[in-house]
Amino acid sequence: MRARRSWSKVTDAAPSSAELLELVSAAGRVADHSSLRPWRLIELRGADRERLGKAIAKAEGDKHPSSKPLRAPLLLAVVASYRKSGKVPRWEQEAVASGVAHVLSLLLDEAGWGVIWRTGHYTRSKAVAKAHGLKKNEELLGWLYVGGKPPVKRHGGRRPLDASRFVTRMPGAKA
Repeated sequence: MRARRSWSKVTDAAPSSAELLELVSAAGRVADHSSLRPWRLIELRGADRERLGKAIAKAEGDKHPSSKPLRAPLLLAVVASYRKSGKVPRWEQEAVASGVAHVLSLLLDEAGWGVIWRTGHYTRSKAVAKAHGLKKNEELLGWLYVGGKPPVKRHGGRRPLDASRFVTRMPGAKA
């Protein structure tokens, strides 16, 4: 986790569907109030990415397909698939879907794959939703772009986090 980074450029290698399913099975273990499993993933490979490029262009009002989906050999569309529940609000279900995506990105990284989670305002467009076959109870949260990790000359990484700036006590708490 301390060495994790986003890989904006990846090679054409990608995990197999079988390897992906194994990692998704593990990622699906995130905390999930009432075990609703309010998420799903859509695997995009090959021509699927070109169809997505056309949908993005339509959403953007462009004449030419977007080349963005071609930046990785595998895209995993992260979908929040909301369930009716009297106990679990919509925001909590979206948090579960986000948690699955984040844990999956960590598992992919640990397995040796380069990953970056990409979003954009067009994730909420009708054209992109239609291309993914989203239902009325679903929202696209973005895509995990997955591919091989290219050789890196130097790995700068992020500066260590000063956790004391982000962990506080409740107001009025006694030391």
